[in-house]
Amino acid sequence: MPKTTQLRTYNVRDGLLDEWAEKWRTFVVPLRLEFGFKIEGAWLDRERSQFVWVISYDGPESFAERNSQYWASSERETMGLDPKDYLVSTEIREVVTVL
Repeated sequence: MPKTTQLRTYNVRDGLLDEWAEKWRTFVVPLRLEFGFKIEGAWLDRERSQFVWVISYDGPESFAERNSQYWASSERETMGLDPKDYLVSTEIREVVTVL
């Protein structure tokens, strides 16, 4: 199965960018890695209050299947981090490796 990569851009509520980034680092990253995802990088665009990150997956399931498993996991459920508390909107661009 080809490697799937997503470029995710999150518009974060005013004043919550640093708090979101810290909680993402603390809670989301370790669990995503546990589920076999690779975090390619993450950036803050302070001028636009945006959080931008790149995540990929090239395991036996499709990205969508593995992502669903991540969101349905008991670990994600008990994380206590609801993106709706921080994010105004999200944009996800998905690309697939051809080389």
